[in-house]
Amino acid sequence: MVKQSQPNLNIKIGTLDLKNPVMVASGTFGYAQEFEGLVDLRKLGALVTKTITVKARQGNLPPRTCETPSGMLNSIGLENPGIDRFIQDKLPFLQKLGIPIIVSIAAEETPEEFAILVKRLDKIPQVSAIELNISCPNLQKNKLISQDAQETLELVGSVRKLTAKCLITKLSPSVSSITQIALAAQNAGSDAIALINTLGGMSIDVDKRTPKLGAWVGGLSGPAIRPVAVKMVWEAYRKIKIPIIGMGGIMDVESALEFFIAGATAVSVGTVNFVNPQASLEIIAGLRQYMLKNNMQNLSALVGRLKACKS
Repeated sequence: MVKQSQPNLNIKIGTLDLKNPVMVASGTFGYAQEFEGLVDLRKLGALVTKTITVKARQGNLPPRTCETPSGMLNSIGLENPGIDRFIQDKLPFLQKLGIPIIVSIAAEETPEEFAILVKRLDKIPQVSAIELNISCPNLQKNKLISQDAQETLELVGSVRKLTAKCLITKLSPSVSSITQIALAAQNAGSDAIALINTLGGMSIDVDKRTPKLGAWVGGLSGPAIRPVAVKMVWEAYRKIKIPIIGMGGIMDVESALEFFIAGATAVSVGTVNFVNPQASLEIIAGLRQYMLKNNMQNLSALVGRLKACKS
């Protein structure tokens, strides 16, 4: 009996080489050290850091999270130590892990802050890729960069000139046409897009008649948003040529597989980290088993292979 060879889970996104397509999402895994005793971090495909800004941020008023049906709301407000302390205090641990480190960045006031951050990170060999978080819903701004195709084109294009590192643009679901924004990111030189960031939401304590979050509103994540995320990955896959990193309510291998079949090249695991820190590793193992069962040697046999329903 001939033993079947193990599936090849390697993927490439721009200049980024991953041994498997499962990463942990920004904002749900801290800076990895918090999970050191719970997860074998070296088995991850990549790690996306908590979003960094130029200056340190205190974040929003508590409470910052609350549970909702099939999900959770968060309004952290991008609390982070700022770029200087990130490089000094957080990066030394991250660079010891031996896996690709993707640093998520955002601007507080002006798009020029992205350029400052990219210039700093471009000089650090241990930073494998940069995620442009132009879609954070809890900075209480009237409009996000990722809600405007022209602004997305200009922002991504401006930072593309500053680095040869892999650029990933994280997009918002709160748009009329996700394909229009995805195309803008692609045309500006983004190596990949990440779909989706959280949806805006609110929850109220009916006894106190007060919002459950200190900032009143926040970002909805978890299984509740997965159908929206899968749909947007599928829509974008049919229009763009660059890889898609799918995220939004991935809890297990079955939910991860939805994203691959819809067109994602990789997935990012988020909210489930709070309830099952091992989820990402279970998804890697489950993906391998699924491919063995279905005689798939490479991920290309799975990505975007959605079939029409039989009547």
